[in-house]
Amino acid sequence: MLLVSRQSWRMSSLSTKFVAADFSTRGLGANVASAADLVTKHPDNNITENIANHIGRDLIHEPNHPLQILKTLIFEYFDRNFQNPDTNVEIFKKFDKLPPVVPNAKAFDELLIPEDHVSRKPSDTYYYDDKHCLRPHTSAHQTDLFRQRNMAFLCAGDVYRRDEIDASHYPVFHQMEGARIFDKGESQDIKKVLEDLKVTLEGMIRSIFGDVECRWVKAYFPFTDPSLELEIYFNNEWLEVLGCGVVHEDILKRCGLEGHKGWAFGLGLERLGMVLFEIPDIRLFWTKDPRFLKQFEDGKISQFQPYSKYPPCFKDMTFWLPENYHINDLNELLRSRAGDLVEKVELIDNFFNKKLNRRSHCYRITYRSMDRSLTNAEVDILQEEVRSDVEQILGGELR
Repeated sequence: MLLVSRQSWRMSSLSTKFVAADFSTRGLGANVASAADLVTKHPDNNITENIANHIGRDLIHEPNHPLQILKTLIFEYFDRNFQNPDTNVEIFKKFDKLPPVVPNAKAFDELLIPEDHVSRKPSDTYYYDDKHCLRPHTSAHQTDLFRQRNMAFLCAGDVYRRDEIDASHYPVFHQMEGARIFDKGESQDIKKVLEDLKVTLEGMIRSIFGDVECRWVKAYFPFTDPSLELEIYFNNEWLEVLGCGVVHEDILKRCGLEGHKGWAFGLGLERLGMVLFEIPDIRLFWTKDPRFLKQFEDGKISQFQPYSKYPPCFKDMTFWLPENYHINDLNELLRSRAGDLVEKVELIDNFFNKKLNRRSHCYRITYRSMDRSLTNAEVDILQEEVRSDVEQILGGELR
């Protein structure tokens, strides 16, 4: 829980400008016309201008972008291997322009995610109002696609989660969802469904990574039963590449598909892209620097060549924690104030004062630009603004 009203995360005092985006053909969902309309005074709204500014970048549609390259390679694998023999039409329908604002019920309830699950908390999910959120996963579209009788589909898009700050986490990233539901006469045997799933997904991964060794690990997801994770041996280590399983029968029943069997999978495009293209920092996917973008070409997997490594600037900050504090509150504040200049946030001291019955944290904040050298003077200004925000917005007490 947040100490302050989630409304305060609008951060209207910060000098963030909206990036123009054209959603005239599809809208954002929930009657939201533009990214600027996402930041409201609704008491449940915790979407910041920083997050709204990312909507409309459409990295998975940007020519020669690593995420677009990876998405296309996966689409092409399914096009090549799954066609109707009578019509030569691809079996798997593809969706990559679905609106990002979704009903909470689609994101959680209809996927059987428990009411007390951490992913529902405002410390993890960006809420537009009490009934809608920015999709935390592409699975939020699954039940609608099933109800529309899309029996085999791929769905890609940007997803949004409040998260930690480091080289592999970012509040906006991209996922690929896939599912295949069999007709009642095709397959009622779960073992056969799992066999089809394994053959299909191992083939997909090998079409991207090459002839790698694969292994299957038992897992748990609320929306599949049984559930599995696929790991591959790549660059001398085991790497988890996706989660999957047999679609839970209750989900199919609610979608009017009672008696059918099928499978579904989900993967993170950035997670795979960082490994395939050897990209060391997730922030690079969002850069507009031509030194990054010109290194990649549609249809090819090429290794990223670092063009420079700018020096970091470290700043420490200690404060008494406010009631109901969550680390993502601080992360969101930092991203709203400093954007992608924040590279990492580390907890370096956790102190509890028994007499005062209070706890304090000391954080080391690493500032580093991907495109230029930062001066200590400009970072000092940012840090002072952050310190002020910690007191005025988080309700922390600086030490």
